[in-house]
Amino acid sequence: MKKLLVIAALGSLVAGCAVTPNSASVYNSRQAQGEQTVRMGVVESIRNVTIDKGSSGIGTLGGAALGGIAAGSNIGGGNGALAAGIVGALAGGVLGNQAEAHLNNRPGLEITVRLDNGELRAITQDADEPFRIGERVRLLSNGRTTRVTH
Repeated sequence: MKKLLVIAALGSLVAGCAVTPNSASVYNSRQAQGEQTVRMGVVESIRNVTIDKGSSGIGTLGGAALGGIAAGSNIGGGNGALAAGIVGALAGGVLGNQAEAHLNNRPGLEITVRLDNGELRAITQDADEPFRIGERVRLLSNGRTTRVTH
């Protein structure tokens, strides 16, 4: 039974850590074949940023469950096991929260583009495509999302 609980906790921890990319190269199925406005411009500046997808709480819950089960089942019996389980749950929750935060943070770029009409636009996206200052780029916009591409 304990092994089943550990496996279930690990499964929910892994499932909760999946993140949606902010890449200019990744489209979800709703975005495929959708029309976008294209504007041309030149890269004015590039700044490295961190994209934080936030916390779902799954890391904290999964870590607490694993910590509580591991510590409570391996230390003493009776009240000792209960106390160890509580301490293990607290420590596991903190570690799970930190692990989720680390997995959900990704490197990104804030790219400032001077459009051909003179306007400036800043777009933040995953740092999965290199850009250079002075480079000619396209801004693809669908009304909610704008991407910088070559």
